Amino acid sequence: MCLGITPAMQSCSDKSQNASRPNIILIMADDIGFSDIGCYGSEIMTPNLDGLAQNGLRFQSFYNMAKCNPTRSSLLTGLYTGGNGAVHIADLTRQAGYFNIMSGKEHFDEWVPEYCKAENVFDHSLYFWATTEYFLPPGGEFERPFFLEGKELNAAQIEYEKSPMYKTDFITDYAMKWLDEAFTGEQPFFLYLPYHAAHYPLQARPEDIAKYRGKYKKGWDELRIERFEKMKEIGIIDEKTILSPPEGNINRFRGPDVPAYSDYYPWETLSEEQKDSLDLEMAVFAAMIDRMDQNIGRVINKLKENNKLENTLIMFLVDNGSCPYYANKITDVQPGPANSYWSLRANWANLGNTPFRFYKQYGHEGGSHTPFIAHWPGVIKPNTITSQTGHIVDIEPTLLDILKIDYPDSIHGYATIPLHGTSLLPVFKDQAREEPEYFISGLDRHRMFRMGDWKIVRVNKEEWQLYNIKEDPSETHDLSVQFPEKLKEMELKYEEVWADLSVTD
Repeated sequence: MCLGITPAMQSCSDKSQNASRPNIILIMADDIGFSDIGCYGSEIMTPNLDGLAQNGLRFQSFYNMAKCNPTRSSLLTGLYTGGNGAVHIADLTRQAGYFNIMSGKEHFDEWVPEYCKAENVFDHSLYFWATTEYFLPPGGEFERPFFLEGKELNAAQIEYEKSPMYKTDFITDYAMKWLDEAFTGEQPFFLYLPYHAAHYPLQARPEDIAKYRGKYKKGWDELRIERFEKMKEIGIIDEKTILSPPEGNINRFRGPDVPAYSDYYPWETLSEEQKDSLDLEMAVFAAMIDRMDQNIGRVINKLKENNKLENTLIMFLVDNGSCPYYANKITDVQPGPANSYWSLRANWANLGNTPFRFYKQYGHEGGSHTPFIAHWPGVIKPNTITSQTGHIVDIEPTLLDILKIDYPDSIHGYATIPLHGTSLLPVFKDQAREEPEYFISGLDRHRMFRMGDWKIVRVNKEEWQLYNIKEDPSETHDLSVQFPEKLKEMELKYEEVWADLSVTD
């Protein structure tokens, strides 16, 4: 089916061209902070992600859209905002002759067209919308249904290998099954693997929790300093970076209605009983990340066993910074099991976002700045850390560059919307790329807009703050009073850019 794609793209399914193209795996984690994986400073064990980083590329500065649905909308279309005329990444890989697979979370903004939904662009897809539990709930059904090739499944119809069924594991089970099918053909494959870990609710396998029980009794204050020092030692943050002061969640639109979960308080003010409970909370969160890494290892080992790893580009990223929002439904059950609906509190989320300020939904670096790892043998130089800045809208232009195809003029009868990002391929090849004119992130009431070293950002739709992000990566010195002209210039430019980007059908 042509879908209005240009003739140049249609010819790209030729077998000789396919043979020269890499397989592509795009892995996304959920609600994980900048310092929450090992190779970015964490004590959490992530040997498989660490291995990809050791043999690949890490970004010091990579932006998302600071929340689940806008990030996924922008990642998969290459647009900050859009509408009809948006082109899903998998439409491009399909037209380039790829076998397309998705297993995981789908969650879009309203502007994303229906034709971009998983069942319309992937050869095989298992997905759920927004949030579901990890274990099968006591009632026997998940809060929201799963869909296989667009058809709703009840819980009894979900296939899984390890009992009891656990979402991170069975998401991978489906991907592994479809990779077997991909390996039998001559097409390259594109696997989109958007895990839900470590999003609320905090549920994990007991054996994974046991690895971390007791490790967090030293508390968020000491651990934040430890992570910060490790991050400087490994070079994932610049030496001039300072550790931002601890602070709670001040999002007026989502909390802080429960002070015990939203406010900052020193660890040493707590009782031993409180410390033990909080240790369990963070241990479950760590266990969820650990389990995700184990599953990423399953995929990597499968590639190795089938001699596919050397010709596969693997990218790992996160949809937003750590989440501080209270969401417990049952407060008398501790985090971990299937009947638990615990959520991470702001103080642990502040640890995850070390060394930055604020959280998911915020345009401050704590919400919008997360890990990005790329692994591509023979192209990406091992153990590289780049200071060049990227954004999720750059992923689709990067794939266009790698696929050596043109962006289509139309799709499903609509003129296509020009992409908002630019290719990261020069960075992958250890070359300088021309930095985009601007980067955007954060929800509207917590928006950020960055041009070069300057960044404006607001909280609760209040007055814009101004930072020099090169000199002050942790946003500790608001320069809006000192440089009012620069502030006004940035504000006017943002309004101009956003008006130009917005599409009306």
